[in-house]
Amino acid sequence: MDRKRVLIISYYWPPSGGIGVLRCLKIAKYLRQYGWEPVIFTAKDAHYPSIDHSNDKDIPPGATILRQRIWEPYHIYKFITGQPPQANVNNVFYVKDEKLGFFHRLSVWIRSNFFIPDARALWIGPSVRFLRRYLKDNPVDAIFSDGPPHSNTRIATLLKKHTGIPWLADFQDPWTQIDYYQLLDLTAWGDRRHHRMEQEAFRRADKITIVSPTWKKELEAIGAENISVIPWGYDPDDYKDIEQQVGSKFTLTHLGIMGYDRNPAGLFRVLQRMCEEVEGFRENLELQLVGQVDYSVKEAYEAARLSDNVKLPGSVSRQEALQRTMDSPILLLLLNQQPNAKGRIPGKLFEYLASRRPILCLGPTDSDVAGILTETKAGTTADYEDEEAIRAALENLYRKFREGKLGQAVDSSIDAYSIEKLTGQVAGFLDEIVKG
Repeated sequence: MDRKRVLIISYYWPPSGGIGVLRCLKIAKYLRQYGWEPVIFTAKDAHYPSIDHSNDKDIPPGATILRQRIWEPYHIYKFITGQPPQANVNNVFYVKDEKLGFFHRLSVWIRSNFFIPDARALWIGPSVRFLRRYLKDNPVDAIFSDGPPHSNTRIATLLKKHTGIPWLADFQDPWTQIDYYQLLDLTAWGDRRHHRMEQEAFRRADKITIVSPTWKKELEAIGAENISVIPWGYDPDDYKDIEQQVGSKFTLTHLGIMGYDRNPAGLFRVLQRMCEEVEGFRENLELQLVGQVDYSVKEAYEAARLSDNVKLPGSVSRQEALQRTMDSPILLLLLNQQPNAKGRIPGKLFEYLASRRPILCLGPTDSDVAGILTETKAGTTADYEDEEAIRAALENLYRKFREGKLGQAVDSSIDAYSIEKLTGQVAGFLDEIVKG
């Protein structure tokens, strides 16, 4: 069968670890079922925050993978701020081991105003030149880009400008509306340049997709058109070989970055009071925080006298993360405490759903995530500071724990969020823009 060809532009690709790599990887995995052959363009020698070869199994066999060398400024940042070469500084806006000083602030200013749209900005020009040469001899029917990093989006914008190839611009996160945009130390010139690039992308894209309904409305409010929602989803294949063994403790597990804006201080205070007031609770309680944890979070659980109950495994492979997700009696989902939290649907939500474990979410109760948890009957949402609601949710879960019912699978309907089905929607949009 002859397939149409789509050029997928993604900075993140195996051996990259973390959640960001999964969007394009999983879509590429299933595109052939819908008549599309993926051609991958990605970075060579990239400074990925983690390496995880367990993702290699999802690379479509025989797929063309193009790599363009990239230079990123992270090693300079580590040098001037005195951090070791192995330090993960990709998430420095959210997660710090300690308070950072003048050189950190200077680095943020330089990054904000001279590396636009992001730290991969110097990759854009060489990538566009490489791809224009490649496409002359190896034509494709469409382009699919995924951002952030929005260097991907910028490369696709310029390719569309020079070639006219139909382009689907996908957004895991918005651009100027993303929470960390306000943390950039931007000059007026830098801010205008970001917005000009963003608006040019909106004008040139034939189709736009984004991960949540609220963010769709917010993009429309600043001029974007022809937008559809494609959530992250989950891949059923990831769970075929995992044997679930739910732990015997009353364990709340959080996986991923726990930055300063996801500091669940109210939850820690509630747990402290339950340790003091509920017989046996402290002995049963375990908090498993998997991944990077900001120093402010550590200060908060130490202040609540929970240090002995906290486990810090650090960053783990995706396979281990999935195993820990499946084995945890309770999964903790923390939405960022930022103005755009209502529309943030973390990718790990769908992996939580696939595990069939009960979910306790902290964030706006009118958020898109809260709506999904209500729709699927998979969990409860409470505001960060609503300690009464948090306690009620925990007491309900602890009662089930004492009754031996917490290990039972949550009966939720999640088939609509299968990545295989969602990729069918992506392929449909690609078909539309090619015909259009």
